[in-house]
Amino acid sequence: MSDQSSKPLQSGMTYAQAGVDIDAGNAMVDRIKPLVRATRRPGADSEIGGFGGLFDLKAAGFKDPILVAANDGVGTKVKIAIDSGVHDTVGIDLVAMCVNDLVVQGAEPLFFLDYYATGKLKPETGAAIVKGIADGCIQAGCALIGGETAEMPGLYSGGDYDLAGFSVGAAERGELLPKATLQAGDVLLGLASSGVHSNGFSLVRRVVEKTGLGWNAPCPFDSATTLGKALLTPTRIYVKPLLAAIRQTGAIKALAHITGGGFPDNIPRVLPDTLAADIDLDAIPVLPVFSWLAQEGGIAPLEMLRTFNCGIGMIAIVAEQDAEKVEAVLRAQGEAVHRIGVLTARNSEAVTYRGTLPL
Repeated sequence: MSDQSSKPLQSGMTYAQAGVDIDAGNAMVDRIKPLVRATRRPGADSEIGGFGGLFDLKAAGFKDPILVAANDGVGTKVKIAIDSGVHDTVGIDLVAMCVNDLVVQGAEPLFFLDYYATGKLKPETGAAIVKGIADGCIQAGCALIGGETAEMPGLYSGGDYDLAGFSVGAAERGELLPKATLQAGDVLLGLASSGVHSNGFSLVRRVVEKTGLGWNAPCPFDSATTLGKALLTPTRIYVKPLLAAIRQTGAIKALAHITGGGFPDNIPRVLPDTLAADIDLDAIPVLPVFSWLAQEGGIAPLEMLRTFNCGIGMIAIVAEQDAEKVEAVLRAQGEAVHRIGVLTARNSEAVTYRGTLPL
């Protein structure tokens, strides 16, 4: 038998030749480590790079917690980021879509993990995306404890990518929302959105295509920026203001995150079958971006309300006598608050409207 140990390994196909660059992945991890460290909080102080992330609930101050989990993506908003070359804000959107869903249940977001899949990994692009994710985690007060980067040539084309996020929060037992005390006469407090947030972008892109404008064109509804950057304005993260209002007043009965499905699909998710939300459309602070979309796309008001947040990204429901003190806390936290309706006894529809949406 011949001795094989002295022979060189046969040359052949490599993973890199198949389109997956392990060295690029390692380079990206090195770039993002400082970003991840910046998100540390009580309960999470381990380094990324292991096979799983750790979190210590006791160190975070919880005594008898209920865990609440949420996951989401950014949708086709990432296509605008890819086409315009602006990658450092969609990570904020990714965090926002998850943590806003946690806080509406009264939970404090504790940690976050991301999934980033692309056709060709570019460490600088990946680092920009993770920078946004880290920024979002800092805004939400949660730790980025891990994630996954997948290079998948043939499934994604070139520099195309997609994102998914996963977050876990906690609330002490008995403090989850919505409360069973919701009743007719309760007030709906709308918290202003920052823009389109992360829903309805398939329609947004169709409208932009109809106008013939490029992403780097001057923005028709904001002369200070380009159309692409205006539409990439990141989703507002409401976690810290809402947690402050929940803990300081104890008066918030329910919260509704206005995402895909808009007003008619999201508000009923927190209402019993006996109650409806009566929305005063005149009180909604419609942002210029929504007026522009409605005009350029010929989009009817009811379609706008079901597709977009129209200027209200979160709704808090409180008793009428508690509305002023909840508003005061939210405004002190930097939120713009609008009284946009009341709860009524339900006859047929879970959401009814009065007035005219000021498009």
